[in-house]
Amino acid sequence: MASFQTEERSKLRRKWVDQAIALAMQNRWEEAVKVNQSILDLFPEDTDALNRRGRALTELGRYREAREAYQRTVELDPTNTIARKNLARLATLKVEEAPPSREKVDPRMFIAETGKTGVVTLIHPAARDVLAKVAAGDQVSLSIDGRTLKVETLTGELLGDIDPKVGQRLVELMRAGNQYAAAVMANEEGNLRIFIRETYQDPSNFGKISFPVRGEGPGIRPYIRETLLKYELEEEEEAEGEEGEFATDHEEEVEEPISIADELDDDSIAE
Repeated sequence: MASFQTEERSKLRRKWVDQAIALAMQNRWEEAVKVNQSILDLFPEDTDALNRRGRALTELGRYREAREAYQRTVELDPTNTIARKNLARLATLKVEEAPPSREKVDPRMFIAETGKTGVVTLIHPAARDVLAKVAAGDQVSLSIDGRTLKVETLTGELLGDIDPKVGQRLVELMRAGNQYAAAVMANEEGNLRIFIRETYQDPSNFGKISFPVRGEGPGIRPYIRETLLKYELEEEEEAEGEEGEFATDHEEEVEEPISIADELDDDSIAE
């Protein structure tokens, strides 16, 4: 009888985990909080559920509750990298709550396409408490200021500048009619990486490549990993000791669709 109950509890947990991940991918954070809490009601020491709940609460701007979730994870597992990094990020915020105003992009946005997509690390980044408010997958906007290309949140808060080696080229193309979409790819200790995609090429720019594959200089790569926008993103990659997100100079450049589901199953999110 006890064995049967344990098996049923495990099945229920797996079902809730799948629901929680699906809700997160759909940005249904209120529901994600509730489902992860249901898991914790049965398995109060489930650090994965605590981390997912912390993420959902952060997305909702409920920073105090998010800190409590991550702190509980650290109490249960002092080496949990995901919780520790998120606690450090939340510690820079000057408010306990904020309205959930971020807008997530379609994960397909992150499919690399040679010449049309690139990744840049911002220069002159905003203060840490500003950067702490954004997370991977958040949509951002590009604005021209003279010859400088700036990156802002959708509410107009400045995040930083695109390196001139890339920015000035994009500024010229934008002024000639090109259009671009941008989103946060990773936010690591004040280093914000932005993924940019050319969404429209003006006829006057025919033959002009937004992101040259050769000679683009440091800080931009046309290649991204097969699995980018996952639930805890780069924190989990580092915790598991995997390779970096970008190809090194000797790696072959490929264009592959992002497989999110593979990174979000129960095993991949377990520490």
